[in-house]
Amino acid sequence: MRIREFRIGDAEAVIDLWLACGLTRPWNDRQADIDRKLADSPETLLVGEQDGLVVGSVMAGYDGHRGWINYLAVHPSRQGQGLGRELMDEAEERLAALGCAKINLQVREGNEVARDFYEAVGYTLDPVVSYGRRLISDD
Repeated sequence: MRIREFRIGDAEAVIDLWLACGLTRPWNDRQADIDRKLADSPETLLVGEQDGLVVGSVMAGYDGHRGWINYLAVHPSRQGQGLGRELMDEAEERLAALGCAKINLQVREGNEVARDFYEAVGYTLDPVVSYGRRLISDD
């Protein structure tokens, strides 16, 4: 797999990937998520290509205190080949280069496959409760 920065022409393929992986929710505007990321730090929105197809993605972010991982996805037909680990390695390297000391991520309750993956690549469950508040409605 070749990992590279997202290009504008990737949007449809990336959104299709997120849908195939069950990462999206109806209240989130997928294109707006991409547009917001591109306006902030496009160098940490990455895609993985194989055979000319977008088969993976990861959106990394850094706020000066913690790094974050969002939208890590590998197409279901390509899972189990180490591609998720490759995407995480690249995201971690880019965050470390920015001075990031710790990465956080969130997994939806009941997503045992994702939990198992993150534990297998070295992440541990933090004893925290996650809160959120929407400031902009994507409706």
